[in-house]
Amino acid sequence: MNKKTVGVAAIFLVSAALIALLFLPRENNPSPDERVVLEHTYRTYIAPSCFEESNPTNFIEDSTLQQARKLGYPPDTVCTEKAFQGNRDSFFIDFLKELEILENDTPDW
Repeated sequence: MNKKTVGVAAIFLVSAALIALLFLPRENNPSPDERVVLEHTYRTYIAPSCFEESNPTNFIEDSTLQQARKLGYPPDTVCTEKAFQGNRDSFFIDFLKELEILENDTPDW
């Protein structure tokens, strides 16, 4: 084989590997810095997209998911629990959701 054939084969293999990586599913989890509402009366946390359907008291605070977990607060509702569940989307699918071509099933992160 000559150098040109080896170079073309190498470029083809690297390109194929990069394209494959775009479509392989990967674990995606919310960042610890995602915004939540701490409900101190019930000692729970609420996702911003679920705030209207929850029944918060006046003892609330804007905080992060990391702080809620540090305090040991559970999710307030099933909606909040689902809002912060991880998923197994590929990088390409995440990119399409960021561009709003596909519907984002995790609006809170």
